[in-house]
Amino acid sequence: MAQPVARSNENIFLFVPNLIDAVDGNAARYYNQCSKFGAVLDMVTDRCTTTCLLCFLSIQYPSWTMLFQFLISLDFSSHYMHMYSSMISGSSSHKKISEKQSWYLRIYYTNNIVLFIMCAGNELFFVGLYVMKFTGPLNMFWWSAVSVAGVICFLKQFINVIQIVNASKTLAAIDQEDRAVKAN
Repeated sequence: MAQPVARSNENIFLFVPNLIDAVDGNAARYYNQCSKFGAVLDMVTDRCTTTCLLCFLSIQYPSWTMLFQFLISLDFSSHYMHMYSSMISGSSSHKKISEKQSWYLRIYYTNNIVLFIMCAGNELFFVGLYVMKFTGPLNMFWWSAVSVAGVICFLKQFINVIQIVNASKTLAAIDQEDRAVKAN
């Protein structure tokens, strides 16, 4: 027997932050109100929203808890290291990827359509798991949508891995340069 659909106030906590997130960056750029604080705040709130959803999914799907915990760790660490390496290397934005860095990240951060699809698909997959927990068996449309979102979610995790590797290499290079300067 399917469980009842979640109360509407729980759904609001899932969907409103994602809707606001889709608009706030564009509004800041349009009104020329971008800031480093805003960029970091946006990244942190995105990570928190995803973490809350993954924590909920861990409770609902206990056999997948370790995977959800890994995804939380990968999400936070890859974004933190990317943001930190961007700032410490003097970049004006974490979205500016040099030619020396991964072309995957350049496409991800410079093409707003790709960025939107990857982020939305990632979140929609997790929301799809949430919905499935409360609705029971899904029709073919829902299975197709969750499957497509699942592929996008996998690609987003791949980008997170590339992001953390790229940030690690950047930070290691900066450390080497600092040591060379101190040695002379």
